[in-house]
Amino acid sequence: MNPAEWLRRTAIRHPGDAALLEGTERRATYGEFARSVGAIGAALAARGTAKGDRVALFASNRTEYLEALYGIWWAGAAAVPINAKLHEREAAWMIGHAGVRFVFADDKSAAALTPHVPETVTIVSLQGSDFDAMRSGAPLDEPVPLEPEDLAWLFYTSGTTGRPKGVMLTCGNLTSMALSYFVDVDDVRPQDAILYAAPMSHGAGLYNFMHVMKGARHVVPQSGGFEAGEILQIAPLIGSVSMFAAPTMVRRLVDAAKAAGTTGRGLRTIVYAGGPMYEADILEAVEVMGARFVQIYGQGECPMGITALQRHEVSDREHPRWRERLNSVGTAQSVVRVAVLDEAGRELPRGEVGEIAVRGETVMKGYWENPEATARTIRDGWLWTGDLGRMDADGYVTLQDRSRDVIISGGTNIYPREVEEVLLTHPAVHEVAVIGRPDPEWGEVVVAFVACHAGQKAEASELDALCLNRIARFKRPKAYRFVPALPKNNYGKILKTELRVWTLAQ
Repeated sequence: MNPAEWLRRTAIRHPGDAALLEGTERRATYGEFARSVGAIGAALAARGTAKGDRVALFASNRTEYLEALYGIWWAGAAAVPINAKLHEREAAWMIGHAGVRFVFADDKSAAALTPHVPETVTIVSLQGSDFDAMRSGAPLDEPVPLEPEDLAWLFYTSGTTGRPKGVMLTCGNLTSMALSYFVDVDDVRPQDAILYAAPMSHGAGLYNFMHVMKGARHVVPQSGGFEAGEILQIAPLIGSVSMFAAPTMVRRLVDAAKAAGTTGRGLRTIVYAGGPMYEADILEAVEVMGARFVQIYGQGECPMGITALQRHEVSDREHPRWRERLNSVGTAQSVVRVAVLDEAGRELPRGEVGEIAVRGETVMKGYWENPEATARTIRDGWLWTGDLGRMDADGYVTLQDRSRDVIISGGTNIYPREVEEVLLTHPAVHEVAVIGRPDPEWGEVVVAFVACHAGQKAEASELDALCLNRIARFKRPKAYRFVPALPKNNYGKILKTELRVWTLAQ
């Protein structure tokens, strides 16, 4: 199924319903949205784009992004969304690696990218007259038919351990993810709205499908990104808003809501993922903003689709094991099987820690032009996630850490998240990240990077006392580094790789 077919069907049924909004201002109905997309598809086809080709998007969030995205599919091509915050040289490498000959960009990205790509690559600005001409031309009546195994979305990983890898997501993968959302994450109604505050090139953009299927509204904030105050201001005006947010974004949203004395009126659902959500943070989030939160666990290789912790489970405080479940990432989504495996690929007994693996219809086809990496990651049908965790008797999966983040001190494994959870219980601590520092005697020792709330301070001795009261002595940090803020990537994930560089430089 071509994803553009979902848009065509919704536009036929509800042509006059609002589709694209910038802030609170309507930019297009579903009928207008589909017509411009059909015209973009026709323009791409006239310029030689055909089924199987790749077309890139290198732009910040804007309503035109969705028009270009669906125009690519309408022409039968695959989309290559690239985070607009990446350096133009990084984007140029991805464009070359994917064999892209046509790029949609915003003005800023287009100007930066042009010197770094061959003249054979056409760049069209979403803010320019060429794009306006494309979307106002004669449309293709229907999208080019695509099969479940056809490539639809080529997602490049963040590349923390070398060059990024191109994750091949097929039409079948995206269909599986979208349908599972309705069962395992949240319902979507025509009166709902999806707000794109996180980059549309990533998880936030993947959640467009469910809202297109149901004829809901698509909202891009006027800022084009995540501004907590702006979201709290426009959500009541739009109403019934859902959004995807990294845990660090949830933290900022809760802080802003507390400061403004609001509970987040107008926000219906906040789906969080992309990093550890610490217990103290989610407890406060529910206390301040209510039962609006759903957690999912996924990867680019299995987009948004490994496990889910539903709304009632996030807000439950009565189940005998509610705290354990709150600290988990939920249970397997309906269309996949999840297991915890040992190094030989054997499934471990419940409660034992191993590598989390997943198989099913949402798992990627493989890595673009990289059969070796594909073979390392998908073995005997299982996608090995690189995440360590355990599964309880009821099927709830709790993450320990990325396998590369585990600290081995004196031959004993120390999971950073366990230490981080303890340090976050100090009232002055805002954010914390724990890493291992090479040590000639122990192999590694624990180092904690701590960022406090503005105007507040925590003493190392106080943090030490917390650890000694909650966890084994050998797990407590041997050093504390107090910093104004923790380094993060464009998706809000804390960059432990950068913290390791800081440690070695000191």
